[in-house]
Amino acid sequence: MKSLMLCAILAGSLGAGSLGVATQASAAGPRVKVGTLTCQEAHGWGLILGSSRHVECIFSNGDRVEHYEGSMNKLGVDVGYKSGARIMWTVIAPSDHPSDGALAGHYAGGTASATVGIGLGAHALVGGFERSIALQPLSVEGNEGLDVAAGIGELTLHSDT
Repeated sequence: MKSLMLCAILAGSLGAGSLGVATQASAAGPRVKVGTLTCQEAHGWGLILGSSRHVECIFSNGDRVEHYEGSMNKLGVDVGYKSGARIMWTVIAPSDHPSDGALAGHYAGGTASATVGIGLGAHALVGGFERSIALQPLSVEGNEGLDVAAGIGELTLHSDT
């Protein structure tokens, strides 16, 4: 029960922090939801002051599907082991028709997760093409293991197409 409460607190505080990320990204002009990005994060150990894990992602907007791969890096507290995670984001962009491969690039923002058996986490990130794309948590991360992480997250994506 305590771990569930900790997860809720972490996800809530990240959600509040993501408002600042969305505000920064929207300063360039109007924004529109263009689809969803779903990533499968590889298993691995937290390295106390951070971690780096491979991700395979699918962007879908109803008209097309794009495949990406890359890495999720965390700088901050990351202690323990996760057996992998599925992460989903709403993709917010300056145009309702981003070009093919537009999500490729570097993203950064706040991240938090807690896992005792089954855990939760969330990541709010900004980056991509000319730092014009925001990734807002659509659903919290689902993972298994024994791990706690909080700090700055960086996602790097490369187009597979």
